Formats: sequence, structure tokens, C-alpha cells
Amino acid sequence: MVINEELLAARKKVSSKRPKFIRQESWRYDRLAENWRKPKGKDNKMRKQKAGHPDIVKIGYRGPKVARGLHPSGYNDIVVYNVNDLAGLDPKKDAIRMGHTVGTRKRKDIVEEATKMGLKMLNAGKLAPKKEAKA
Repeated sequence: MVINEELLAARKKVSSKRPKFIRQESWRYDRLAENWRKPKGKDNKMRKQKAGHPDIVKIGYRGPKVARGLHPSGYNDIVVYNVNDLAGLDPKKDAIRMGHTVGTRKRKDIVEEATKMGLKMLNAGKLAPKKEAKA
């Protein structure tokens, strides 16, 4: 079930117009990966944004403010470290993700409480409650 479809659509529309930012001269040397690195040289043509050179990352390419931080399912992605962090969350808007430093005992408590509240869990893993098969 996807919620906030219009926000996700707006984010996708902006993203489709955004260029693919590549590292300078990555097309020239095999040893350089295409992943983005900021150009920093004194006379660097890409940094100076000369014509004929690839675009650089700028604030204007950012996505819509309302759609930032949304999980691809449309829920707000909330990181949780203990049971108390679940207070005040809305099951219709928020989905929880347990922090990676949370141990198994606390994870079980969080999963149990989240299921009672009806919250969506993004990384429950093996601790997720089993769904009953319909006869």
C-alpha cells in the first residue's frame, strides 16, 4: 500500500529532470569511477561551469521539501532506538526503522509494541510477526 502518491510523483518528476552527475574525467580514465566527487582544482573547467563540461551538484536540483525523507512506500521514515520513541507516532503516516545499534532484546520489545500500535516496520526481519494463512 502506497501513501502520499502525489508527493512521490512530484519527487520523481523533479528527479527525472535532474542530470546524472559524474566525476570529472571519469569518461577519460578507466581507473576513475563515475560516482560524484566535487571538482576542486584552481583552474578546473568543470568547477568553473564552463560550457561543454558536465553539470555539478547544486542546491537548485534538490527535490520538493514536503517529499524529502519519505520512504519509497510513502511513509515518513522514523528511526527508533527504544520503546519510548514509538510514542506519538501516527500509524497512517509513519513507518519505523530500528537503529542498527539496538540489540535483540530491545528489538523484540519494539516489534511487540509496534505491532500493538499498528505501525509499519521497515527492518523487523525475522522478528516480524507471522501472518496467519487464510483457510
